Amino acid sequence: MLQRYHDTVPEGKHSFELLPAIDLRGGRVVRLLRGDFGAETVYADDPLAVARGFVTAGARWIHVVDLDGAAAGEPRQGALISAIVREAGEGTRVQVAGGLRDSDAVTAALDAGASRVVLGTAALADPAFAAAVVETHGPDRIVAALDVREGQAVGGGWLAGGPRRPVEGAMEAIASAGVDTFMVTAIARDGTLTGPDLAMLQRLVALDRGRVFASGGIGAVADIRRVRALGCAGAILGRALYEGRLSIDEALAAVR
Repeated sequence: MLQRYHDTVPEGKHSFELLPAIDLRGGRVVRLLRGDFGAETVYADDPLAVARGFVTAGARWIHVVDLDGAAAGEPRQGALISAIVREAGEGTRVQVAGGLRDSDAVTAALDAGASRVVLGTAALADPAFAAAVVETHGPDRIVAALDVREGQAVGGGWLAGGPRRPVEGAMEAIASAGVDTFMVTAIARDGTLTGPDLAMLQRLVALDRGRVFASGGIGAVADIRRVRALGCAGAILGRALYEGRLSIDEALAAVR
């Protein structure tokens, strides 16, 4: 059993964090356009090689998403995620998302070596569940995902029929449950490289209910600088890395 950083405050807690993303579907590294499972681009057949490349480039964090788990409502790629954690080694921490909707799934991901886990649907539908997880594992290991479409935070793997509520109210409720880190994704911009939703991010930062990580639309170093200037605590990097629009070196230099 791997237990990394369980008793320490993660390095960079109060600095800007950059998290290159590895989205897993069927064992491959993919990106979806606006969260549409029918609009998939495959970027690699070897997720471990991708993780190794991020580590070599200097990434201190990697954000790993089990897309199959998000759609199914339960983790589906635990063994592969454990292998990515081992590949990342001691110098790069791994944040895991996708299908973590009960306490056993959360515990399993953390026991496998994840430094943080991301709660999406479960926290949105039941903030009391988020409170229980924070009580068990501590706030430094728990992130809430606010996946936003037309002002509504949505769950259920972004598929039809999942829970939804106005994003500001969702953030207030989950923060009141003890979560103090939020990953905010503008679904309409996710995978588009057209820039983040700065207005939405600014509103959520202004609520002052926790650290806000920007996700969705980041396509250039300038976008990273903009979200940092707004007061965001970090950014998720995806398609821009895979398509060579920016490099980890450039991104790190921008926030150094």
